[in-house]
Amino acid sequence: MTGTIVLIAVILAVVGLGLMVARSRATARQHQLDDAKADARRWVERLGGQVVNLVGTNEAAKQALADAAERYTAAGSQMEQAQTAEQSRLVTKTALEGLYYVRAARSAMALDPGPDLPVDPDAQRAGAVNEDRRVSVEGRDYVASPRPGDDTPHYYPGGRVAGRSVPQGWYSEPWWRPALVAGAWGMGSVLLFSAMFTGMAGIGSAAAWESGYDAGQSDAGGDAGGDAGGDAGGDHGGDYGGGDFGGSDFGGGFDF
Repeated sequence: MTGTIVLIAVILAVVGLGLMVARSRATARQHQLDDAKADARRWVERLGGQVVNLVGTNEAAKQALADAAERYTAAGSQMEQAQTAEQSRLVTKTALEGLYYVRAARSAMALDPGPDLPVDPDAQRAGAVNEDRRVSVEGRDYVASPRPGDDTPHYYPGGRVAGRSVPQGWYSEPWWRPALVAGAWGMGSVLLFSAMFTGMAGIGSAAAWESGYDAGQSDAGGDAGGDAGGDAGGDHGGDYGGGDFGGSDFGGGFDF
């Protein structure tokens, strides 16, 4: 009889301990979610204030602010649906990208770009346009520059789109947008990347880019391939849509 009582007591103690651990983990997850949501909300509100109060005075600034407004709308939609800390961090990422567009717009208008923003590792790895380039691919002209201008009104803050890096810079047109919308790169994208960036310091080769590598990764033995090449959705490619944070159902890619 005594042994039975001891066994029951042990079982009850184990069950009680399990409940305490489960409750503790649930509380910790909730705190993480609350913190992530609060951080995301702060960046979204900051982006919203900039989008509402800034008016572009030239084509480059207007385009950058339009892109910032798009990110603000997407971040707001994501915020309403965020149920996990990871989803909340995606909201923060979208809002921060919008703020990078705001900084670009302010710079294009010769205004103080404002306080520094957190560095996006993907943007850092993607590199940046550091010289003017004008190329022709299948009879179509493309221009890239480190500065805004009449020929380069489209800004991109740098990062990954559909698993491949797009360098930060100003461009004649948003050549990355079909992949951003469709979630995959189309035929001719490697040819365009090669023509535009071959030999530019800090940017990977076309072959490495096609495999999903950033600059220098292809020389590291491929250990980064799983992280870079396998990120098929991209960190940006599907982050701006509504619903489950997936991209829009939009067919097609590049048609050179």
